[in-house]
Amino acid sequence: MFKSKLVSGLVALALSVALMSSSMVPGASAADVNCPNGYVGLTFDDGPNTGSTTNLLNALKQAGLRATMFNIGQNAQNNPSLVREQVAAGMWIGNHSYTHPQMTALSSSQMTSEITRTQQAIQSITGTAPKLFRPPYGATNSTLKSVVAQNGLTEVMWNVDSLDWNGATSAQIVAATGRLQNGDVILMHDQFQATRQAIPQIAQTLKSRGLCSGMISPTTGRAVAPDSGGTTPSPGTGTKVEAESMTKSGQYTGNISSPFNGVALYANNDLVKYTQYFASGTHHFSLRGASNNSSMARVDLKIGGQTKGTFYFGGSNPAVYTLNNVSHGTGNQVIELVVTADDGTWDAYLDYLEIN
Repeated sequence: MFKSKLVSGLVALALSVALMSSSMVPGASAADVNCPNGYVGLTFDDGPNTGSTTNLLNALKQAGLRATMFNIGQNAQNNPSLVREQVAAGMWIGNHSYTHPQMTALSSSQMTSEITRTQQAIQSITGTAPKLFRPPYGATNSTLKSVVAQNGLTEVMWNVDSLDWNGATSAQIVAATGRLQNGDVILMHDQFQATRQAIPQIAQTLKSRGLCSGMISPTTGRAVAPDSGGTTPSPGTGTKVEAESMTKSGQYTGNISSPFNGVALYANNDLVKYTQYFASGTHHFSLRGASNNSSMARVDLKIGGQTKGTFYFGGSNPAVYTLNNVSHGTGNQVIELVVTADDGTWDAYLDYLEIN
């Protein structure tokens, strides 16, 4: 079968169309449209706690918010499942010392112990060491800053204090978020009911002001657009990822502009892939595609390296086929759409993958 079907002009056309349609890709320019005034950092100190963390995470997920959780090392050590819940919910994990002391009252070696023990505890649970450190009570000095830097961490303070630790009401906490500007970080805590109850209104306040919850940059310590190595947000209703926006692999994989703007997989092991964040472990996967002729085209769905099912396209007319109730891992998962049964008589054309 003749594999070199794409001429340079066609590739250029397909690429230009892909750029024009990038607003369909979760986490790409669509996020910018929804966040015209930028990103803010929601942070929660002192977790994880058995009596509050799960409820806080549920409130954040329901409100569509992500946050940075500055965990106390001994709390993480004692509650590893809650740390994993934080990660599975799409939150970022920071270091908040091991025992929550007044760090400026410690010697340099004691400071190092507080920080490194927490790094080790969190890394042993999540597989990743934190990049951010917040000193308890916001107390810092030049010695602590030096120790933090020596451990490859960025010290993160805050621009707005919610005062939840001082008995602020939910309404007062919401009002505090109304003072946030692009790049700002707000201090909140894991354990207060008033803070948790404020979450839905915080989400509405940010949305009305054209702001989104973002990650905290380990370079600047300020809030920026989420960047998880290509990870897209946890799928809600109809999360849609265009094939041409995915990473292409294989000898012949290439963009096409007919019968739609998409990608062609021409030979065994040709594939497209990307990383998706999942808060839960069961979803429906719908793939729009076609065969290049009347032969049956086959495309395997792989998640986390495991084949979860196969899409079959029985002709050249584009169609959508769905794999229902697919079980998979949570957290960041690599999704692959791969040809593994091409006998040389058909090509698979892919338009988009939709997850529900």
